[in-house]
Amino acid sequence: MSPKNEDPPSPYHVIHKLPPGDSPYVRAKHVQLVEKDPEAAIVLFWKAINVGDRIDSALKDMAVVMKQQDRAEEAIEAIKAFRDRCSKQAQESLDNVLIDLYKKCGRIEEQIELLKQKLWMIYQGEAFNGKPTKTGRSHGKKFQVTIKQETSRILGNLGWAYMQQGNHMAAEVVYRKAQIIDPDANKACNLCLCLIKQSRHTEARTCLEDVLQGKVSGSEDAKSRNRAEELLQELEKYQSPPSSSNLSRSSMEDAYIEGLEQLMNEWAPIRTRRLPIFEEISPFRDQLAC
Repeated sequence: MSPKNEDPPSPYHVIHKLPPGDSPYVRAKHVQLVEKDPEAAIVLFWKAINVGDRIDSALKDMAVVMKQQDRAEEAIEAIKAFRDRCSKQAQESLDNVLIDLYKKCGRIEEQIELLKQKLWMIYQGEAFNGKPTKTGRSHGKKFQVTIKQETSRILGNLGWAYMQQGNHMAAEVVYRKAQIIDPDANKACNLCLCLIKQSRHTEARTCLEDVLQGKVSGSEDAKSRNRAEELLQELEKYQSPPSSSNLSRSSMEDAYIEGLEQLMNEWAPIRTRRLPIFEEISPFRDQLAC
């Protein structure tokens, strides 16, 4: 129940999607959304943080505006310096902003570590503040996100980060697991690219089939279909290589399983159970044997 002395939002606030009132945070949002002056908005967000006015929202919004102004490094330092003044409920969304900032700055190692941390929070039951779903927003619309969807999304981001490092085997492992959990066209294309980088063209072509045949979520999206078709054209450049130039099937299996084991052991803290999303090796061995 809202406080009795708080006035309902005016039509002006509703139209411009502004919070009610006249505090530093509200003024910052007005300058950001109505006056379109990001630098002035950043100054007011700083003021809101310093006086304790809606710190959770002020810090997150300021970091987003800083990123848009090519001040991502500054935004990273701001989050690190002030997140301890934010509520527990805000930490997850601040992590998401931080991951985007690390990506923007090319700080791949820190991005990977934070993504691993988020996966560990899911394993510990600490994600979504202990709830099975959370409310997401996209283009002004609300929607529900499940733990399963979030796990797959984080794995997809982790796979992409590994690819930026050139670690294609690690990327392949996480993309395959992400596709088992919640398959979609974008991750299928990324997995295909991963396999192309390893010169495993037949397997790469198989990854595209579900997209081109419309069997996975997002296959109908024009951007995903165009990307799948571009990858297919790239694969057409490669003829079946002589068997002498490839690892034997059993050697590939052994190398793959060894890589999977290494990754799992690296992620699993000492004296703890493995992440459930990386517990089973046998399905991968079965798939490779097919």
